[in-house]
Amino acid sequence: MATTVGKISIIGERAAFFWAGCAAISGGVLLHLPMLAMAHSMGNHLAGMPMDGSMWLGMALIAVGVPLACFGALPKVRSQHSYDAGTDYEAPDSTPLGRWHAATLLVLTLGLVIDVMKPATLGFVLPGLSAEYGIAKSEAALLPLVALTGTTVGSFLWGWLADVYGRRVSIILSTILFVSTAICGAMPAFVWNLVMCFLMGISAGGMLPVIYTLLAEVMPPRHRSWVLVLVGGTGLVGGYLAASGAAYVLEPVYGWRALWLQGFPSGLLLLALARFIPETPRFLAERGRVAELERMQHRFGLVPKPRPQQATNSAGADASAPADHRRITAALVTTALCWSFVNFGLLLWLPSDLQARGYSAAVASGILAKSSLLALPTILLAAFLYARRSSKWTLVGTVGLTVIGLVGALLPPAVLSWEPLLVAVIAVLIVGTNGTIAVLLPYTAENYPLGTRGRATGLVAGSSKFGGVAVQIAALAGFAPTLVGAALTLLVPTVVSAGLIAWFGRETQGRSLRELEAE
Repeated sequence: MATTVGKISIIGERAAFFWAGCAAISGGVLLHLPMLAMAHSMGNHLAGMPMDGSMWLGMALIAVGVPLACFGALPKVRSQHSYDAGTDYEAPDSTPLGRWHAATLLVLTLGLVIDVMKPATLGFVLPGLSAEYGIAKSEAALLPLVALTGTTVGSFLWGWLADVYGRRVSIILSTILFVSTAICGAMPAFVWNLVMCFLMGISAGGMLPVIYTLLAEVMPPRHRSWVLVLVGGTGLVGGYLAASGAAYVLEPVYGWRALWLQGFPSGLLLLALARFIPETPRFLAERGRVAELERMQHRFGLVPKPRPQQATNSAGADASAPADHRRITAALVTTALCWSFVNFGLLLWLPSDLQARGYSAAVASGILAKSSLLALPTILLAAFLYARRSSKWTLVGTVGLTVIGLVGALLPPAVLSWEPLLVAVIAVLIVGTNGTIAVLLPYTAENYPLGTRGRATGLVAGSSKFGGVAVQIAALAGFAPTLVGAALTLLVPTVVSAGLIAWFGRETQGRSLRELEAE
């Protein structure tokens, strides 16, 4: 029988295995703390120290606890979603947001903050890590490479799992792995940091696509668009603020390793709040979990509705076969890839390029800081336009702003030497990229049927991180492009991506998922 808290199912049929696995993971992480406490008295230095018995026992407990907890979280029977499975339960358009909606939004926003926080922490970790292990910057660059590779793999993996075993289970599984890899901060050898950082990246990379997918399925149609964009944008900004805040508070006292260990309490908090994470109604219906489905209907205002009559094509043939999403998939993946190269490539190398143009490090940082102040207003504006005007054209417009920024970056150096113009060009790039990523994944989640929504959103999310992997490989090879070179290379693909969305995309604003699935 499922373990319940407040009459909400926590985990399912194998709750005892789940909690036993979580206990083993927690004990394993805690057994690493004594050695960290000892290192704190020696300047937080662990490199080269042999692992003691408690650390080996802790790793053994984690190695046993992770599969045990995952086994306990997985349902005994897979979902029966077919490729074109549709939404059978949806709230009426007039349904107001209630306290259960608010609780779900808060918990899933926390999940997104955790997802963003880990990759954002890499920049704060690298200087201390390089100094402690005595390695060159080129070797230290392996850490962000394996981390970003992990997040890319995780996006594909957890999106697929969400379609097979349910959205909620996928979030819980990724959180379990996230908690267990917090020991990355206790590894005395750099190679162990790489292994743990890869696994941590896999765990964190799964939150983004699954949370967008789940929110799209439980929010009332008239609130869905702005909620998706605003939650995603808040998670993005919150993750970077959490990473920078933790670095400011913890790193001066406890060293860079403490930045990894914060994943332990934050992950446990997310597991403790799992009762506020709902499951897809159709999944509950297919599994025969009638009591949970009835409670969810009551709390989220969901009602069973027949799927709209499928349209017939011009030849009179029934269009009930699985829809062909290849064109919209190509458009979304191309857009995600372009965004990833602009964000992880051009913007990542901007400080170095600005210093090469004669600006001091302080001035270069100031220019970027002034431009970055527009991030939050951009997200708010994107949420408004996406929900009230047009989802499709908001996405095209944000990509178009990125194109304008790339064109601006191609201006002659003598022209760009005027600081107000340079700040304006960088600001347009930042506004365009922030706006694009804020609406890209919500738009993806709305464009696919229930049976493939998770893996499709995972594919686009993984594509949006691929540029980071490619950029790190280029950095290891000693290649660092200039602002002009990067802009010239990315301009045409970005223009093409905007054209593909404009041509193959469809309007989702104000439309129910059932209507979109039947189209």
